[in-house]
Amino acid sequence: MGLVGTGEKERADSLKGVKQYKRMGSEVEDDDFEDDLVHYQHQLERRRSTRRYVFACAVFVSLNSLLLGYDGGAMSGAIIFIQEDLGINEVQIEVLVGCLNIISLFGSIAGGRTSDIIGRKWTMGLGAVVFQVGAAVMTFAGSFRALMIGRLLAGVGMGFGGMITSLYIAEISPTISRGTLTSFPEIFVNFGILLGYISNYIFAGLSVHINWRVMLGVGILPSVFIGFALFVIPESPRWLVMQNRVEEARSVLLKTHEDEREAEERLADIQLAAGAGNDVRKYGDKAVWRELLCPSPPLRRMLITGIGIQCFQQITGIDAAVVYSPEIFKSAGTKGNSNLLAATVAVGVTKTSFILVAIFLIDKVGRKPLLYISTIGMTVCLIIVGVSLSLLNEGVAGAASLLAILSVCGYVAFFSVGIGPICWVVSSEIFPLRYRAQAAALGAAGNRVCSGLITMSFLSVSRAITVAGTFFVFAALSAASVAFVYIHVPETRGKSLEQIESLFQSPHDRKGSHVEMEDVEHLVQ
Repeated sequence: MGLVGTGEKERADSLKGVKQYKRMGSEVEDDDFEDDLVHYQHQLERRRSTRRYVFACAVFVSLNSLLLGYDGGAMSGAIIFIQEDLGINEVQIEVLVGCLNIISLFGSIAGGRTSDIIGRKWTMGLGAVVFQVGAAVMTFAGSFRALMIGRLLAGVGMGFGGMITSLYIAEISPTISRGTLTSFPEIFVNFGILLGYISNYIFAGLSVHINWRVMLGVGILPSVFIGFALFVIPESPRWLVMQNRVEEARSVLLKTHEDEREAEERLADIQLAAGAGNDVRKYGDKAVWRELLCPSPPLRRMLITGIGIQCFQQITGIDAAVVYSPEIFKSAGTKGNSNLLAATVAVGVTKTSFILVAIFLIDKVGRKPLLYISTIGMTVCLIIVGVSLSLLNEGVAGAASLLAILSVCGYVAFFSVGIGPICWVVSSEIFPLRYRAQAAALGAAGNRVCSGLITMSFLSVSRAITVAGTFFVFAALSAASVAFVYIHVPETRGKSLEQIESLFQSPHDRKGSHVEMEDVEHLVQ
């Protein structure tokens, strides 16, 4: 946004220069200057209108992520009361929490193919409907079996919505603001988690039979806005081109790009990319999956990057910290349900606040620098959490408990600054058009599987090697993610979706492209 503002200032200065030149006796006529001024004002108004439109689309679509975040946040506190009300054991709690993520991989895989058939936005609508049915079943469940049925339905809906939201935003966004806008779903996930924590704290005082039902049931309300959004937002222009609906795609691009010439150039790029995939699509879905299973070297590098960053986002323990934060703080010496839930709210506030830092920096600083800051910071905080929990029995329990809580907050802060949102940005922008939906679905499936494995095993592993030992394992995996970012993740800032493909042609080409981009930036400065 700042770059656009700078451009407007430069254009305004140029108009002033024309006016000064006229005053010095040039032959520029008054009506010429007036035409330039009117044209500039028209362009300025178009630019503002375009920004508002794309921003509104990103917000409406991201409401889907609000539901997903709320469910995770609300469940973290609700399980305390579900266990008491339904009398379920620790293993059942792990299955209840973790199965959502495991089952969502089926929704993620199906969502990729579905979005190529019925479109991006209606796939989001399908996911929202299935998720809401599952949430309603959980709200009125009278047994563990009914609760599991609702949880499984919610998981399928989460899989559909989770993989397509960032992909859709990436496909409608202008290049200059794509990173910021594609991060919106992560903002809404964090905001949803925070609302879930607050819901836990507010409704904890109700009877045990009612409070957890209200906590889960409140998450159904945003579905009304999602239904409205589906009739407001446009379809992805790239999907429209794939369906040979070029004029509709042009109409969408003219609404989402500030300059008509840029919109036409982008349409030409999309048509070229779609045309390159005609031979593949001619043989149907099997041809795409065959290439994904036996990829060419460039596609293999893309898959390693896209799936790898999705898996590292989860195996470093973020969902364990979100869902089991009351258990973690209890092991750190915090007592009483109200105090545990209040400390959990602090985690939610921290996570939500720092995601805003990433939004402001992702298109200015770039993806890779933020990933370095994030993964290194997470590693340090995870080590401190492990050390502080180990010191609880060493006579410094009070200080160690406070340090553990602050370190968990620091961990989620560094997560939100980098790998949290950027994971979805990178995986939605690196794949060629003909593979994008289904390759992104594979990445989302990897994300959900890793999340499920972590959430389903956290309590059992913690009992076996202590909570401190579990965080040391997370720290080691976080350190590995630093090396992964260095080796496999290229810088994609400032490039169109169609240009990013060239970054994966070979390691030598990737390096050359990055250097060339830096040289251009220095020249512009």
